[in-house]
Amino acid sequence: MSAVLYEIAFQGELVAGADAQQTRQNLMRLFQADEQRIAVLFSGRRMIIKNRLDAATAERYRATLAQAGARVEVAPMAETIEPAAAPTEKREPTPATASPPAAERGSLSVAPRDAVMAAFVAVQAPDFGLAPVGADLQDQAAPVASPRVDLSHLSLAPVGSDLGPASEALPVAVPDTDHLTLARE
Repeated sequence: MSAVLYEIAFQGELVAGADAQQTRQNLMRLFQADEQRIAVLFSGRRMIIKNRLDAATAERYRATLAQAGARVEVAPMAETIEPAAAPTEKREPTPATASPPAAERGSLSVAPRDAVMAAFVAVQAPDFGLAPVGADLQDQAAPVASPRVDLSHLSLAPVGSDLGPASEALPVAVPDTDHLTLARE
């Protein structure tokens, strides 16, 4: 079951009786954009302003832009995404595997909407499902064995004993500064 989604396209055309400068000002206010960005919209190229809209939302966009003075095209999107067929055999997920294997999940079928997207027609994208709530998403880690360390040659000193020999204080050599004088400048 695929819902029809719409896109709003603009080619710089104005509704009948609209002033070009006023329309630019209205679009600057609507899109909160500067003059340079609005100038790109009026370049004559077909620009997609918004996509993936349901029919009611697309109509609201069209009416708002028409009120601003811009004539836009509301068109159904050519790109449709249809879920892959459900697997024929149902399996209960085990705690170790939260989702079925990739071959069982299926893949998505995507139809291109323009020449750029046509390059990705042959790409096989898996249809990753969602894990159930509370499922553990990480594989169980193998238990790690503690290392065997030989500590038989070590011993403990009694409480309060010194752990090392006391070191003698090093003699401090005071430098001779008798030959130094201070001069004023």
